[in-house]
Amino acid sequence: MLAAAATGLTACGGHVGPPLRGIHKIRHVVIIMQENRSFDSYFGTYPGADGIPRRHGKISVCLPELVSRGCVRPFHDANLSNGEGPHAPADTAADVNHGRMDGFLRQAQKEYAACARLGPHANSPACAGAGPGGPRAVLGYHDLHEIPNYWFYASHFVLQDHMFEPDASWSRPSHLYMVSGWSAHCSRRGDPTSCVNDDLVGLSASQTSTRPSYPAKPEDYAWTDLTYLLHRYHVSWAYYVAEGTQPDCVTGAKRCAPTAQFAGTPSIWNPLPAFDTVQQDRQAGNVKTVSHLYTAARRGDLPAVSWVIPNDKVSEHGPQPIDVGQAYVTNIVNTIMRGPDWSSTAIFLAWDDWGGRYDHVRPPRVDQNGYGLRVPALLISPYARFGFIDHQTLSFDAYNKFIEDDFIGGQRIDPRTDGRADPRPDVRENSPTLGDLAAEFDFSQRPRPPVILNPSPLRATAATPGPVRPFGP
Repeated sequence: MLAAAATGLTACGGHVGPPLRGIHKIRHVVIIMQENRSFDSYFGTYPGADGIPRRHGKISVCLPELVSRGCVRPFHDANLSNGEGPHAPADTAADVNHGRMDGFLRQAQKEYAACARLGPHANSPACAGAGPGGPRAVLGYHDLHEIPNYWFYASHFVLQDHMFEPDASWSRPSHLYMVSGWSAHCSRRGDPTSCVNDDLVGLSASQTSTRPSYPAKPEDYAWTDLTYLLHRYHVSWAYYVAEGTQPDCVTGAKRCAPTAQFAGTPSIWNPLPAFDTVQQDRQAGNVKTVSHLYTAARRGDLPAVSWVIPNDKVSEHGPQPIDVGQAYVTNIVNTIMRGPDWSSTAIFLAWDDWGGRYDHVRPPRVDQNGYGLRVPALLISPYARFGFIDHQTLSFDAYNKFIEDDFIGGQRIDPRTDGRADPRPDVRENSPTLGDLAAEFDFSQRPRPPVILNPSPLRATAATPGPVRPFGP
């Protein structure tokens, strides 16, 4: 409570006392997490960004193929549905290839070939992500013709062109990092000291295997997550889940029977119900369906901290249509902008991993787990700097750092100070490599008015002027 009072906030993130200054003008942080896109695949040709290398106006990189002596250059992909490549830790290493950043096509070709050999029931990590373009789709990029709303947000708010996945792995550890700053598995329920560093979390050492790396059992995460600190300081939070199905298999293989995703059930993209701290603090009810987000935004009841995750259909995970995912995200942003809380909100939008897609920037190494490849990322806020490209080195740890600085006086998820002795290898928020998201704001400006976009601009015609809403309010 003392930390909250020192910032001029109520325990739930509301304003009391004198006018708020600086970062504390943000009373609502919303993190929207989409799926499986690299930075270059979405913003590789965005003006001013660190995009696909060019020489004399033409793309200058060419990635070698697996069998032939030829190579393929990144190309504009106008398909709204496209395939992806394998994206386990071994694929990170192969894609990066000692800094050459040229393994993406070869890895995709290997896995697509394995899928073809094993037939329609294959459990190869490339099978379920297959889409138009075959393995070469991992070199395709989109621009304002396919994702006009995302490019609009970049041009009117902030584009982060050095946001790296926090770990060099797949979706489950990435989501664990998003809410806890670590990825591990634990041998004893309720005992954070029993947790062991694990950036596979369900995958075997070989990404083509369907065997988990430790005995299959109900998920239990005993280390400390961010909600533990939020609860301690009486800061409100919610984790909003679009119910439906998830595309990834529990083992990390990409072909299995469709797996249901529910708000109250732990899953790959929804880890918080499996955290001991969430259960012990009796806050499992804070994990809700995404319909509650729309209601809270309309009423001006957004919690101080929100995470929002999609289901398969709206996730942009290959081969799901990217325009459907863009419409889902735009509906969320529009609803928040129309609501009473817009003037004090920061929306951070990112994609959880690179999906095996090409990116030309070698990730920095901060510890044994990461960083992973670059992903697209944006800030949308009434205080965001207009049309700003942030070149700082960032990862999802920067979200935790921003939340901690804004709402709990800079307290970190740190076993030396938070009262829970988990053996995490480092405190990611304190990494000297990590940038500060506060630099993306101009708190001296008046809050900018909302900008309401058509959720489905590619589908709007003179005959059907209204927006198409595949998911949302």
